[in-house]
Amino acid sequence: MAALTEGEFIWKNGELVPWAEATTHVLSHSLHYGSGVFEGIRCYKGDTASYVFRLVDHMERLLNSCKIAQIPCTCTVDDLVKAAVDTIKANKLEACYVRPIVYRGYGTMGVDPTDAPVDVVVAVWPWGAYLGEEALEKGITAGTSSWRQRSNNSIPPYMKATASYMNSILAKLEAKAHGYEEAVMLNEQGNVCEGTGENIFIVRDGIISTPQISDGILPGITRDTVIQLACDLDIPVIEETLTRSDLYTADEVFFTGSAAEVTPVASVDERQIGGRGPITKAIQDRFFEMTAGRHPEYSDWLYEVE
Repeated sequence: MAALTEGEFIWKNGELVPWAEATTHVLSHSLHYGSGVFEGIRCYKGDTASYVFRLVDHMERLLNSCKIAQIPCTCTVDDLVKAAVDTIKANKLEACYVRPIVYRGYGTMGVDPTDAPVDVVVAVWPWGAYLGEEALEKGITAGTSSWRQRSNNSIPPYMKATASYMNSILAKLEAKAHGYEEAVMLNEQGNVCEGTGENIFIVRDGIISTPQISDGILPGITRDTVIQLACDLDIPVIEETLTRSDLYTADEVFFTGSAAEVTPVASVDERQIGGRGPITKAIQDRFFEMTAGRHPEYSDWLYEVE
């Protein structure tokens, strides 16, 4: 994980404020009870411009998370899109990570959040490859976590909530303690779910498989992108329930996510899979070519920062 690089401005509740002044009270509801939802988005430096990848889709998902969490947000998708672009421009960044977050602020304490005010923030900062630049080629080591991912009737997986990530934190720390770089989390039924902040794919006999939404995964926007890219490359994709044995016997395994992008997995639970395989490389190449603006058929996914 890279240290946070400070910028000049953060957008908070409708205005750009100096980075150091974008603060919240230590008794804010979300700090104590996890009552917040967020997104992770990337802005890429393309060949001729900077592009925010699937910006509208991310902001739509953010507001859907608000609906599920019953957090009243008065911002529209257009408001949030403009906030992101304005913040990128104010910080003079050609490429960056974008973090919008909607959370219950200061004003009430207790599990009932009804009277807590709602704060909306968009921050941006430079952030390279989430799991390291070398990982994009050589892959990472992963281990199956003893911590299970939350179920559909616990914290809804469709909602990208701050509270959900305590599970991910526990799994990540366990993985590191066991010498792995990332964790594979199973669902309550013991089937493969996802990583601590990524969706997971396997390749076997030229076919890509990934857990289905009903297995309790976050419906990842990069996951959706990869499925569409694979179809365009005439690589068959199946959404199906996967077991640990499917990971061990796969020809290739890779993680996807806004932060992780497309990261191959070199081993799972000490079972060697290898680095970046040919199908992972084909998906990865197409993904980075697309985010650079080299494929006009995907222009709807790229929001140009003018």
